[in-house]
Amino acid sequence: MNLHTTSGLSTSTLELRPGQVTLAQLRAIQDGGVQLSMAASAYDAMRAAQAHVQHIVDEDQVVYGINTGFGKLASTKIAHDRLAELQRNLVLSHSVGTGEPLPDHVVRLILATKAVSLARGHSGARPELVDALLALANADVLPVIPAKGSVGASGDLAPLSHLACVLIGEGQAKVDGKTVSGREAMQHIGREPFVLGPKEGLALLNGTQVSTSLALAGLFQAESLLAAGLVAGCLTLEAIQGSVKPFDARIHEARGQIGQIAVAAAVRELLDGSAIDPSHPNCGRVQDPYSIRCVPQVMGACLDNLSHAARVLATEANAASDNPLVFDNGDVISGGNFHAEPVAFAADIIALAIAEIGAISERRMALLLDTGLSRLPAFLIEDSGVNSGFMIAQVTAAALAAENQCLANPSSVTSLPTSANQEDHVSMATYGARRLADMAGNTAVVVGVEAMAAVQGMDFDRRLKSSALMEAQYALIRSKVAYLDKDRYLAPDIETMRLWALETDWPAALQRILPSTAP
Repeated sequence: MNLHTTSGLSTSTLELRPGQVTLAQLRAIQDGGVQLSMAASAYDAMRAAQAHVQHIVDEDQVVYGINTGFGKLASTKIAHDRLAELQRNLVLSHSVGTGEPLPDHVVRLILATKAVSLARGHSGARPELVDALLALANADVLPVIPAKGSVGASGDLAPLSHLACVLIGEGQAKVDGKTVSGREAMQHIGREPFVLGPKEGLALLNGTQVSTSLALAGLFQAESLLAAGLVAGCLTLEAIQGSVKPFDARIHEARGQIGQIAVAAAVRELLDGSAIDPSHPNCGRVQDPYSIRCVPQVMGACLDNLSHAARVLATEANAASDNPLVFDNGDVISGGNFHAEPVAFAADIIALAIAEIGAISERRMALLLDTGLSRLPAFLIEDSGVNSGFMIAQVTAAALAAENQCLANPSSVTSLPTSANQEDHVSMATYGARRLADMAGNTAVVVGVEAMAAVQGMDFDRRLKSSALMEAQYALIRSKVAYLDKDRYLAPDIETMRLWALETDWPAALQRILPSTAP
């Protein structure tokens, strides 16, 4: 797969090679402005699988999902002349989602990953369906997919049905910010609605693409939050004139944890050249609190979690996850690749990482405000008493960190049977992945407030400068939020810093350790 920028144009072209899509490419798809195409080599496999399905129909063999009912109705044979009706009814009957529509960046990922899954050549779907999915993504014609209604087994049935509805001219899609019918959406990309062939409806509905896309979006946000948390932590260390000795490489090599070693190295690089640390060798501070001293241990464990989740999700984004699957020799085998347990576990460990990034950041925020620990003015404000300074901003951070502690409870251990106990164990991956966006928003506020408070702390003594990298971050934050000389309306500043935590282009020292940006 190649990703390159077309000269003179604002969009890039990206050729999808099923089985080889990378995290960096998935992030580019999420961000938009990318024109997608399918590798020519994928089409032969798709046509071969479709031919095997057609042979089963022509020979009147009884095979699940091709000429039978679904789920508990798998033993019901469907007449040849009703197969198109079967597939259409499947899509319509499963379009029972509810809740707010999924955000655009997630829908773009769903379209791309569903196309990649079908293009693996194990689904029996026509190549024209794949082309239509990519055409929708390229035209930014995005199916309206309600967020709720999937248990993450038998695939993301309800949400993927809403996507499939658009392909058959039903349902709704967004075009230029307006909601239009599925038929109008297909007209917008110059195609007629499909009459689905044998197995095609089932191939569209079975699969983990919704839960995987939601988890990928959560992963990408978590990576930004980890980077923001490390920057904020370094700013806090400089504000309180803490020690860099706990980041000595020998400490972390003695333990051997990969993420811990990487985080400690990144912090050393961020702080390299600081004039603040060498200025207080005899300050009397023996050890900093854990929220400073144990940044490599805590954030390194978060990085390890994200790295593992990234491997799982990259694999799943390339997977054939519908059912049954068609193989080269014509075998059509029922299995359970639509069960999203790998995604559910990945989402749960991303949730743990997001919660802990926020938890340790909130503790550093509290440290900054405690004059007995930080040796800075109380609540980081002059004339405290009349002014409350950052007092209640820390309360907000504490509230959001506590909320994330509740949201971080694992979703994957929850299961309710469906389909008359045929589907008796489910993953709940879709909720587990969907809740990551709320958690990321909470942690972005926490980390942003810490960074804002840390530069306030640094401003009380600017005789010495930090490293070039940290001074650049200091300047960036100060370009967004002003020094707090007296109490003011802080809500806009907090929103600005929330966006800083999620959208900043982080230094190379951090991008090198993040799964989707590492070289």
